[in-house]
Amino acid sequence: MFSRSNVERTCVLALSLVATGSLVAAGPCDLFSSGGTPCIAAHSTTRALYSAYAGSLYQVKRGSDNTTTNIAPLSAGGVANAAAQDTFCASTTCLITIIYDQSGRGNHLTQAPPGGFSGPESNGYDNLASAIGAPVTLNGQKAYGVFISPGTGYRNNAASGTATGDAAEGMYAVLDGTHYNGGCCFDYGNAETNSHDTGNGHMEAIYFGDSTSWGSGSGSGPWVMADLENGLFSGLSAGNNAGDPSISYRFVTAAVKGEPNQWAIRGANAASGALSTYYSGVRPSVSGYNPMSKEGAIILGIGGDNSVSAQGTFYEGVMTSGYPSDATENAVQANIVAAKYATTALTSGPALTVGSSISLRATTACCTTRYLAHTGSTVNTQVVSSSSTTALKQQASWTVRAGLGNSACFSFESVDTAGSYIRHYNFALLVNANDGSKQFHEDATFCPQAGLNGQGNSIRSWSYPTRYFRHYSNVGYIASNGGVHTFDAATSFNDDVSWVISTGFA
Repeated sequence: MFSRSNVERTCVLALSLVATGSLVAAGPCDLFSSGGTPCIAAHSTTRALYSAYAGSLYQVKRGSDNTTTNIAPLSAGGVANAAAQDTFCASTTCLITIIYDQSGRGNHLTQAPPGGFSGPESNGYDNLASAIGAPVTLNGQKAYGVFISPGTGYRNNAASGTATGDAAEGMYAVLDGTHYNGGCCFDYGNAETNSHDTGNGHMEAIYFGDSTSWGSGSGSGPWVMADLENGLFSGLSAGNNAGDPSISYRFVTAAVKGEPNQWAIRGANAASGALSTYYSGVRPSVSGYNPMSKEGAIILGIGGDNSVSAQGTFYEGVMTSGYPSDATENAVQANIVAAKYATTALTSGPALTVGSSISLRATTACCTTRYLAHTGSTVNTQVVSSSSTTALKQQASWTVRAGLGNSACFSFESVDTAGSYIRHYNFALLVNANDGSKQFHEDATFCPQAGLNGQGNSIRSWSYPTRYFRHYSNVGYIASNGGVHTFDAATSFNDDVSWVISTGFA
């Protein structure tokens, strides 16, 4: 329990923050400290989480020469210096390599190592997130979140000060409520220190998604739940909790906290309003969850055993020592609302017009007469000119549509096969009929940006923003700048992913 004076100080700080609208009046971790439950880990690529913090928020590595730089707030307690990242990453790709811990304990998050569930790459390590996949603004200032595609994950298996055993802790995260799936498991929080499933109760992490393999909430999801290992819990049991609502907010505040035989889930619209309690009560009665056996590692975007099939977007989050009061969490929610998270453009470069017919010409020196086309379902490049057959001209022409998975980006419908779109599948580009599924819509959504080689556009996948339209041996892929696949080769990458967009042939 906390003294009245601690709660009062927390509320005063929160009221001051709301009154001033300032990001530096009191950071979330200042509020947790005032409430008697200090942060032992504080992660954010968008802003400082302490009013006095001016250190590094995250590190990025660029593809052109593999050098790194750290991104700090514009000022103490402020928003990340996105312009510094944009300058460093100009005309190349960038990955987020480290998410720094602002608490001073050194609980940084780095590329997750292999675990019980093998990683996506040949060495078992998870992928790193694109540095540009999740642009937002805070109080009108641009920043970038962490866009987690399946196969991407961060971890710290040697964290300091995290709860172990049945010790009390709290945590919150600000997430994208529209970016999720049913894979296991998009988590942020406490997990096993050996990256393996070591049994019930060995985790306590925030989960966000629409998996129904264990627990669920009302409606069809997504839901905020708790990953307690071998179960996603929405309430007392690994079943349905009608009090855990489906989320429809663009920005979501998700909170989980636990102490001996007591835990809670809370959530809110991160852009307005107050936190609601979705569950508060005793631990599940199934063996292993009371008492808990938390181990104290920290994960982001993955399950405790390195399960990597989930997706989501993370903007900020903390873990605390002790069980935060509702009043403290309410003050933190007021701080998040005052930060004014908002969407911003996902595209750049030469503009596209929905409804127009376009062609995409390769810019690599070998191939400047070749255009993106298709033969049946296979996307490839072919030599096309004004004297080409009508059929070939149609195969090399695409109708621009609003993005099926995100209307801030685009989808490309085949001119000669109405209702079929370019989509990626196993990183190959295909032309398939729109089946109306969420998966198809996301696979068929792409976000153009200024061409990496200075010509035209480069077109990145919305759902895998490290990957771009690329021609390799005249076949179309979504490729990353270096990787385990032959089509990820770094040689001529910028040229191969840059396309001059013109009026369609048909």
